[in-house]
Amino acid sequence: MDLVQVIKVLGDENRLRILNLLKYGELCVCEIERLLDTNQSNTSRHLNKLTLANLICYEKRALYVYYKINNKALEELLFLKELVNNELCKVEKCKADLERLNKYKNSGLSCEDLKEGKGCLKL
Repeated sequence: MDLVQVIKVLGDENRLRILNLLKYGELCVCEIERLLDTNQSNTSRHLNKLTLANLICYEKRALYVYYKINNKALEELLFLKELVNNELCKVEKCKADLERLNKYKNSGLSCEDLKEGKGCLKL
């Protein structure tokens, strides 16, 4: 794992927000896109950079790609574990993202529902 690459990747607010969401479990691209209120292109670009730095990993299932935190990276880089587990929750945008995530999880909506434009995740 290239430490310089990891630090560069962590230098973007949206990538930190993605890591913050993924600490609560895996999410598909469309869920992350809606939760962060970003477009598919930007979301995919950020996910790609996080993947290339080995901070997250993914699994393709049917039509969807699901992302999760690479726990091995957290164990290897203790500052990253501290950041993800204890510091990101103090960032205002991360707090708002978590509220949207909880609202989404409690809504009963699925990724397919989000793709069809059902439900609203804005606060």
